[in-house]
Amino acid sequence: MARPLRETAELNLYRHKSTIKILVGLIAILIVVVSVYYNNFIVHLLKERERNTVDVFARSIEFMAEQGDHANVTFINEHIIKSNTTIPVILADQMGEPTLDYLNLDIPENLSEAELYEMLRAEINNMRAENEPIQVVYRNAANQVEHVEYVFYRNSDLLRQLSYYPFIQLSTILLFGALAYLAFSYSRTAEQNRVWVGLAKETAHQLGTPLSSLMAWLEYLRADERTMQHEALPEMAKDLEKLHLITERFSNIGSVPVLELTSVPEMIHSSVSYLQKRISTKVKITVSTVGNDLRAQLNPHLFGWVIENVIKNAVDAMSGIGTIDIRIAPGNNNTVYIDIVDNGKGISKSNLKKVFEPGFTTKKRGWGLGLTLAKRIIDHYHRGRIYVKHSEPNVGTTFRIVLRS
Repeated sequence: MARPLRETAELNLYRHKSTIKILVGLIAILIVVVSVYYNNFIVHLLKERERNTVDVFARSIEFMAEQGDHANVTFINEHIIKSNTTIPVILADQMGEPTLDYLNLDIPENLSEAELYEMLRAEINNMRAENEPIQVVYRNAANQVEHVEYVFYRNSDLLRQLSYYPFIQLSTILLFGALAYLAFSYSRTAEQNRVWVGLAKETAHQLGTPLSSLMAWLEYLRADERTMQHEALPEMAKDLEKLHLITERFSNIGSVPVLELTSVPEMIHSSVSYLQKRISTKVKITVSTVGNDLRAQLNPHLFGWVIENVIKNAVDAMSGIGTIDIRIAPGNNNTVYIDIVDNGKGISKSNLKKVFEPGFTTKKRGWGLGLTLAKRIIDHYHRGRIYVKHSEPNVGTTFRIVLRS
């Protein structure tokens, strides 16, 4: 049952949807990488700028210590040291212990001296983990080093916020993308539903008139003495009944079907009995049941359609020669399992996810909608599941249907 998609212009986009998804994903990743790289580049520049600012701050302290009461000291203190209003800094001695000189820290005013030192020590540990401290060297008149202090600092709030920006940006993009995807999927699903319903209603309407005419002609033949005993009439009646059933199926597709607690073995035997006379005589269909009174909530018209589509699909996969085993058994959590096993061509691993997609077919004159319709009927109308349980090329395939009992 390995089936390549038909090469039709209408299905090309649908066929390559995985490639399109990968392409869109790669473009999105590229946008993210470029955005993060550029943001990190800006952060790096700002970080270097802030370090230069703190370095100027440290050099200013050295200059003030050398100049003493010189007039330039006041200018430096007002226009360089006190102008830093964004970068938190702490001045520490050569042992790394904080002095009481600090800027731009949110320190409560009612702390004791011991509490203040403890808080400053904690801040210095955080600053040391974030940035290397800058050295301040005090020299005497002979240009000899008297002692050394350190300026510890951490990044400004602006730089911190900019560092978090890529994560905020990516979260916003992902949220927007998810909402857009859901909206698009909902719109696409709604459009597909309208197409399905419209097609089903129109098909049922178009079948109504010739079906009524054929039923009248059948009654005419039954009433005529020359043809009333003809052996073809019972078969014609069955086919007309089948056409009527198909009309009912299309009508049910366009509305909410009524589910009834129905015997699953009886329903399957009925479908198999009808199909056995209308498929290749070289295909043998067997039905086996494990357990008694296996019932499930189903719509007989639509469920019969599913069984016929899966069986016909299996017959095509076997090229009209082989066996089909239908096994019915109780499942877990009040469910009924139906396994339809054929010994056909099987499905390759690359095509397992495509078997229920519209247009998936090997037949030259097929639309590839049989399994798509079967999945829609089971999933949407019966709230069950249909999937490929097992498949092996040149060995066969097992479809499993799960119904609620």
